[in-house]
Amino acid sequence: MTTLTELRRAFRALSALLADPDDLPQVFTIIDAFSSLPRLERRVGGTDNGRRLLDEQPNIVPLLSDRAALRRLPDGSVGRAYLDFVESENISADGIVAADHKDGTRVESAREAWLRRRLRDTHDLWHTLTGYRGDVLGEAAILGFTLAQSWNTGIALIVGLGLMKTVGKPQARRVILDGYRRGRRAAWFIDQPWETLLALPLDEVRRQLDIDGPPVYTPVRSSELRAAA
Repeated sequence: MTTLTELRRAFRALSALLADPDDLPQVFTIIDAFSSLPRLERRVGGTDNGRRLLDEQPNIVPLLSDRAALRRLPDGSVGRAYLDFVESENISADGIVAADHKDGTRVESAREAWLRRRLRDTHDLWHTLTGYRGDVLGEAAILGFTLAQSWNTGIALIVGLGLMKTVGKPQARRVILDGYRRGRRAAWFIDQPWETLLALPLDEVRRQLDIDGPPVYTPVRSSELRAAA
């Protein structure tokens, strides 16, 4: 259950995110304040893939951080597409880990803590599969997708904020809502063995996970929003 202290922290973070959409630590703060990990852990443990992952608790960060190894993967593979994404966005798996400053007030089991890290560390793989870029609109859309895959009230608040900020901009709102719809249609991403999917063709994995091709939309960068303001 979310405490009053966590609620206050979440809404302070939401205010900060309004001021700076690129402030990734605030996103983690909002999501953690409304933790859905106990429910997620039970659901993950109910699938064959999920039980194995919870037992083994693999750390995918070293694989995603080894750009030389990713570059040796076949053209058109998930791993090469992931590498293209993080290099084009000038981000890294290690950078996302560094941005996640958990405050330590919420008690987690070992499995819940691993699951929280797993969701964080595979976030950009979700970008790669869905085709959303790392711009403000693309992040709102991937959060819409994530919300559909597994409800979290904090994510719902951020998506709602994105919809509020796009009032009068039907094309932008359509991108966010399409993210949610795609998440509802797709196979469940959370219990996927991503380590074994990196070398497979991206198009093949998209078919396996019931994901259509990347959406066509115009990215909206936070620098453009600041300039417009």
